[in-house]
Amino acid sequence: MNIAQKIIESVPSVRWHISAVLSKTLYAKGFKEFGHGSTIVSPLKMRGVDSICIGENVTIYEGSWLQAESGGTLSIGSGTYIGHRTHLHAVKPVSIGEKCVIADNVMINSGEHSREDLSHIVSRGEIRVGNQVFIGQNAVVLAGVTIGDGAIIGAGAVVTKDVPAGAVVAGVPAKPLN
Repeated sequence: MNIAQKIIESVPSVRWHISAVLSKTLYAKGFKEFGHGSTIVSPLKMRGVDSICIGENVTIYEGSWLQAESGGTLSIGSGTYIGHRTHLHAVKPVSIGEKCVIADNVMINSGEHSREDLSHIVSRGEIRVGNQVFIGQNAVVLAGVTIGDGAIIGAGAVVTKDVPAGAVVAGVPAKPLN
C-alpha cells in the first residue's frame, strides 16, 4: 500500500481520534451530562446541548443532528450506537434507552411545523424508546410514540403509534410483523 492509500483510508480513523479528544474535553463540559467513553464524530448540528444528556460509552457517528428546543430534553442511554446522519430533535422530551442501535439516516422528532405558520415548530408529544431497541436505516419515529424494550423497527418504517416490547414492525405506517 502506498502513502496516498494509507492517508485516504486513515481519514475516518483520524476523525474518530479528533472527535474522541473533543468529546473528553469540550463536549463533556457543554452538555447537561456527557458520560465517560462517549464520542460524537463530526456532527452536522448540535443545539440546546444544555438540555441533552448522553450516557456512558455512547457512539454518535458523522453528520448527526442533535437538538433540544426550549422545553424539550434529549437523553441517550449508555451503550447506545447512533449511526451516520441521524436527526434527533426534542421539542418535548425524547428519551432513548440503553444499548440501542439506531442505524443511519434515522429521524426521531417530537415536533412538527405548525399548520398555521410553517416557520413555527410545535410539539405533538414525547417520544420514549426502550432499552435494546433496534431502529433500521431511514426509519422515522414521530411524536407521541413509545417503543418498548427489545423492539425492532424495520428499515424505512414510519412509526406513528406505540410499539410493544419485543415487537417487530415495518412499513409506512409501521405495522406489526410478528
